[in-house]
Order: sequence, then structure tokens, then C-alpha cells
Amino acid sequence: MKRSSAVVRRVVLAAVSVALAAGCTAQAAGPGSGSATPSGSASAEPSGSASGSASPTASESESATPGASPTADGKAPSASATFPTAEPSDSASASSGTPGSPVLMKDGDENEQVRELQARLRQLKHFDRAPTGFYGSMTARSVKSFQKKQGLAGTGSVDETTWQRLLGASRKPTAGELKPSTTNALDTPAPACMTGRVLCISKESRTLAWMIDGKVVSSMDVRFGSENTPTREGTFSVGWKAREWTSTIYHTPMPYAMFFSGGQAVHYSSDFAARGYAGASHGCVNVRDRAKLSALFDQVKVGDKVVVHW
Repeated sequence: MKRSSAVVRRVVLAAVSVALAAGCTAQAAGPGSGSATPSGSASAEPSGSASGSASPTASESESATPGASPTADGKAPSASATFPTAEPSDSASASSGTPGSPVLMKDGDENEQVRELQARLRQLKHFDRAPTGFYGSMTARSVKSFQKKQGLAGTGSVDETTWQRLLGASRKPTAGELKPSTTNALDTPAPACMTGRVLCISKESRTLAWMIDGKVVSSMDVRFGSENTPTREGTFSVGWKAREWTSTIYHTPMPYAMFFSGGQAVHYSSDFAARGYAGASHGCVNVRDRAKLSALFDQVKVGDKVVVHW
């Protein structure tokens, strides 16, 4: 009899232990508990699926009803009635400042429509550079200036309203306006530039002239290194080329790279396109007109001369 009573007690204690363990788990997941969901687990963030879960996760419950206590049955209280209602997402309208007007061009874009935008802004004295086709901070400031003059929200991005106003205030750009030879006037070529196939680069005028037998075939603006990382001067030759390249030292893109002096190269720079001469390279010769450099890249051969001079 005593033995059977002991068995019964053991069975009851085991059942109580199981019940307590389940209760701890539910308490930890409910609101008001000091236990946080481990970082990296699937339940750490609210579910983003369309179907979702019928019951809120721990983090959802805590954000919806801070300090709430469990109900009498140990379950988390329903927080569905207190969830904040999300505002409809409308990134286009928010960034353009005009409800329902989608953004056509913005910072970081690079295409021919951006080039036309810059040419039209230049006609109206809002943009003082040759069009590059790259939408950077300089273009954004120019757009903002135009928008304010037109009584529009100065967002710096081009929405349909801004574009239509610009079309009405300017004329269709000519080929010369879209792709002028260079912003800066060409310097007198160094004597070493007058023979053969040469990338003639002037630090004085900040220009690159592609010359064949003393005649300028094309030209473009360039930017050089800073005092700490100067661009070397002298007569060199193109050692190798890479249409797509990333610097192994600075880990930055160097499209259309033409190496002429160790790690120094002529290459396209989106930073130069965006910021102009406010910045500097790490010693390379930066070009900001990607289309022009792309055409030049196809013409230049390994072994062609490179002259960097004042």
C-alpha cells in the first residue's frame, strides 16, 4: 500500500514538473517577460509574409501593448486591436514632393535623359558644366534651383511636373550642347604630344586630348590626385587596359581603365561626375564623361603614348 502511494506521488510530481515547464515557455514568449528572443532566430523580427501568423510574436506583442500582463490562463493578451496602422508606401510621391507624380530621374541615375536634363538646365544657367549623363550632387543642386524658381518643392529629384516645366522653359539641345568637346579650354600640347598616337594630359587646363600625329581627335575634362597622392608627370605608355576594374588598394570601381604608370591609370570616375573638382583621385587621371571615355577606350591601344604635363 505504501509502495503504491509512493508511485502515485511520483507520477503527480512528474506531471506538475511538465506543467511548470510549459508555463515558463509561454511566459517567456509573452509580453512583460524579461526574456528576449535570441538574436538571429526566425522569430526575432515580425513575420513579413502575406499570410503572417494569427498570433503576434513576442516582439510584436511588446511593441503593441507595453507592460501588458498575461491573462488568467497564462496566454499573451490579444494585441491586434492596438497594432499601429502602417501608412501606405509611396516612395515616388514622397521623394518628388508632388502627390501621384512619379520620379523620372534622381541621384545615382546615368543615362541619356540625364544628359538632356543637364543640357536644358545649362541653357537656363542652372548648370555650369558640360553634360555628363550622370545624376550626382551637382545635378541635384541644379534641379533644386530650377524647382525653387518655378515655385515647386525643391526636392532635387525630377518628377513629371518638374520635367514638363523644364521642357516648356527650354529648347531641345543640339548635339554640340549634349556632348561639347570639353568644359575646359585645351592647353597648348606639350612637344611630346605632337607625334604618334598620344593621350596628351594637361594639368594646367585639366584636360585630356586624344591626338594622332598632332591633331586632336577628341578631348575631355580630367581630375588628378591630391598633394598626398599626386599624379606623376612625364612620358609613359599604356601598359594594359581593363574595361571593368576595381582598385585592389582602395576597392573602388575603375571602369575603362588604361594603366600607364604602375597603378596609375586613366579611368572613369562617378565621384568626379558627381562632385567635380571638389574631390581628387588617389593619383589616377579621372574622367567624368563616361560615354566619351568608352569611345576613347576602344580606340587606344596598348603601347600608345601617354604624356602628363603642365
